[in-house]
Amino acid sequence: MKHAVLIFFLVAGSLISCSKKVHPVATESETVKKDSIAEKKVVVKKKAREPLPKVISVNDLSAKKTIDGRYYYDLQGHRYWRNNKDGKYYLFNKAMYADDAYKPN
Repeated sequence: MKHAVLIFFLVAGSLISCSKKVHPVATESETVKKDSIAEKKVVVKKKAREPLPKVISVNDLSAKKTIDGRYYYDLQGHRYWRNNKDGKYYLFNKAMYADDAYKPN
């Protein structure tokens, strides 16, 4: 009988001790450190991209010439082709293939 009572108290004690959760309390120094870190973060806004112009005017001396005689100019990673009718450079699009103003002389 003594063993049964002892086992009962051991099992009951272990169940009660396992059900308790420990919630540590943060000290003032830890909360100050967390707040100061949060305040130091600065939000950097991304710079807005400028829209690409559809038409530009470029001197033909600064433009490059292809083998077939057409002039082009590269600006910000985009290619502009020279229109033979008005001499301006237009941003590339697929319609230029069929237009006579962009064909070589």
